[in-house]
Amino acid sequence: MTDQSQAPEHEQPEHRRTIKSFVMRAGRMTEGQQRGLDQGWPLFGLELADGLRDFDQVFGRQAPRTLEIGFGMGHSTLEMAAAAPEQDFIGIEVHRPGVGALLNGLLSQNLTNVRVYSCDALEVLRDCIADASLDRVLLFFPDPWHKSRHHKRRIVQPAFAELVRQKLKVGGVLHMATDWHAYAEHMLEVMRAAPGYTNLAGAEDFVPRPEERPITKFERRGERLGHGVWDLKFQRTD
Repeated sequence: MTDQSQAPEHEQPEHRRTIKSFVMRAGRMTEGQQRGLDQGWPLFGLELADGLRDFDQVFGRQAPRTLEIGFGMGHSTLEMAAAAPEQDFIGIEVHRPGVGALLNGLLSQNLTNVRVYSCDALEVLRDCIADASLDRVLLFFPDPWHKSRHHKRRIVQPAFAELVRQKLKVGGVLHMATDWHAYAEHMLEVMRAAPGYTNLAGAEDFVPRPEERPITKFERRGERLGHGVWDLKFQRTD
């Protein structure tokens, strides 16, 4: 028998699953990472549910502001924040051990110019960041999703480029880096087609490795093995 209480198929509500650019992985916490979450989150953690934020109020000052998507274990974030105390950094990472590691580092180094989200970066950009408020957006070594059937999961897509453009100030910069040449070419293709940007590489495709981007242990290992790294910098023009 057919359940007569069920609406016809064409009247059923449509449930669309958002394609994520990441996969949640469980990880074992070290004592330091747990300390970071327990003691650091109340000081530096931000919640998606709080919606649009006034970051001058959050940081207690006006300052150049950088948002980093997917900071991993936070090593680069800590290095950049320590090297530029006059700047503010907003880091986003979904994996809790990495969040704990960054928070523990902030406590250990007495850094106060970093705030942290632990959720989907696209949701943070959409719901929490005011338009034309960021000086930089950083995307270092995102998952390349190298299999063709997974390319739809790559975070760098036309919609991402437009969302970032909205959040950058005019003159602000999207800086991306990857060690997968095919993904670098994909990034370049997307950004070339994105309106409102100019490639800071000029006549070249990629910029030389910028001094302000810290070199990670992973990257040093890759260099020893002969792996390349490609940096892209695109500036919002309007």
